[in-house]
Amino acid sequence: MNQILFLTSWCIPFYGLIGALFTLPWAMGLIRRTGPRPAVYFNLLTTVLAFVHSLFVFIDIWNTEPQSFLITWFKAVDFDLSFALEVSPVSVGATVLITGLNLLALTYALGYMEKDWALARFFALMGFFEAALSGLAISDSLFLSYALLEMLTLSTYLLVGFWYAQPLVVTAARDAFLTKRVGDLLLLMGVVTLATIAGSLNFSNLYEWAQRANLSQTTSTLLGLALIAGPAGKCAQFPLHLWLDEAMEGPNPASVMRNSLVVAGGAFVLFKLQPILALSPVALNALIIMGTVTAVGASLVSIAQIDIKRALSHSTSAYMGLVFLAVGMQQGGVALMLLLTHGIAKALLFMSTGSVIFTTNTQDLTEMGGLWSRMPATTTAFVVGSAGMVTLLPLGSFWAMLGWADGLAFVSPWVVAILVLVNGLTALNLTRLFRLIFWGKPQPKTRRAPEVGWQMALPIVTLTVITLLLPLMLQQWYLLPDWESINWIVMTLLVSSTVLGIGIGSSIYLHKAWSRSRVLTWRFLQDLLGYDFYIDRLYHVTVVGAVALFSKISAWSDRYLVDGLINLVGFAAIFSGQTLKYSISGRSQGYMLTILIGISLLGFFVSWSSGLFNKFLF
Repeated sequence: MNQILFLTSWCIPFYGLIGALFTLPWAMGLIRRTGPRPAVYFNLLTTVLAFVHSLFVFIDIWNTEPQSFLITWFKAVDFDLSFALEVSPVSVGATVLITGLNLLALTYALGYMEKDWALARFFALMGFFEAALSGLAISDSLFLSYALLEMLTLSTYLLVGFWYAQPLVVTAARDAFLTKRVGDLLLLMGVVTLATIAGSLNFSNLYEWAQRANLSQTTSTLLGLALIAGPAGKCAQFPLHLWLDEAMEGPNPASVMRNSLVVAGGAFVLFKLQPILALSPVALNALIIMGTVTAVGASLVSIAQIDIKRALSHSTSAYMGLVFLAVGMQQGGVALMLLLTHGIAKALLFMSTGSVIFTTNTQDLTEMGGLWSRMPATTTAFVVGSAGMVTLLPLGSFWAMLGWADGLAFVSPWVVAILVLVNGLTALNLTRLFRLIFWGKPQPKTRRAPEVGWQMALPIVTLTVITLLLPLMLQQWYLLPDWESINWIVMTLLVSSTVLGIGIGSSIYLHKAWSRSRVLTWRFLQDLLGYDFYIDRLYHVTVVGAVALFSKISAWSDRYLVDGLINLVGFAAIFSGQTLKYSISGRSQGYMLTILIGISLLGFFVSWSSGLFNKFLF
């Protein structure tokens, strides 16, 4: 039985795809009499099958060497288009995480979107999400990974614009799609370049090629930057980070997956591209700079947001910045550890905040307060998710941060400073959110806010338990360091930053009606962070302004130069025709004389140009 499951492990992505395809008749309105519930249950069933299948395979192949499957799609003469799949503890473990979190998100969506008229369409899109992410996890081909990233981009566009009757939602979906297109276009250039110079797009072949590759500095730099651009757009990294903030206009169950796993998909591809990126020191430095700027900048921006989902989404960009920093420093194991711990904790945070939004019908933090006694399960989930995000012993992020900082304490101490700063700002932001949402006096929208139903409470409680048990799982997988090897100075710094962030977040003045400070200095700082350092306005002045100017120049030249030239030729033809019609006499002798004169003149010019007259004149 285990052998059959292992040999069919390449089918895991097709469970979600089958569920999505069979949901389409309800999603498209072809079946209405039964309502959307059959489609929902069918999609849940396929997700359960995918989770069980991947879990059994993961248990069976634990502590075994990775194995590859090669699926040939098209082969003719020298053209061979095949897809390579890798079955390893890392790839299959990723599918377990993806299918498990998607199962919890779908169960959560049963309660969150119970009365939504397009419930079947939402579950179909979530099935596409699961299929693309699962395929990305086991893909051993850069070509297949690129195609699946495009599938994720399309799913993101459709899910962000799910409530398409709202103009702001349509704008957010469009901006998210176009922003990702910038990075995907550059990534496609890198894929085509690798296919030309390396001869293969399978990661195993690319690793062998990278060991003997002899590229010029310019080629390796451009190739590395192109390969970075795609994951940067998917992970909402500077300067392609604005889309994740706007993508929070979509349904919250989709935001759970987007902020925990979808952004991690681009980082996972970046992790697999490490040997190719190592060919260019400039590309590695670009990763380090991009990750550092995003981690620090997004952490600062998150503390000034008054929208609950946007405050958490900027935190997602910050932690993905830490992942980029880890990959840039060739710390691949640390990057995977961060992706695992962050994904689980952030999914729990978005589920708990989604419950708050569901019961209060608002995302504005200034309209919340006093929910801890009315929603105890949600409050507990938020506290546990927040603790799992920061370096609080003994939860998962503590070990991920400690293992990274411990190894770089003496080699690159500035990295430890970045980790301490980001961790402290994250603790401050989460403490601020807790006070505004759950503490204080109840507001008009929170006075009668009940706890959520079992469809939403079950996945929240399950994920809370998983977050608390994650350190035991890491210990079973031998991923925790020994106490004897721990750098106590680094550990003290990280824990102190958490305590300091919690202390500042607990003591700063937070007034519900406070939107802008009366002190000009604080107002400027608040606006600077609240509007994301005015980067969107900078883009409008520079990039958007330049495109608008060039479009106006193009429109002017098209209207007055191109159209003017064509109109001139047409006018000349009309004028010539109108003029010639008056020379028509109807006499054949005149026509013959005109033809004779024309042929004579033509013959004269041809003879003169060929030099025949020179023989007679000289």
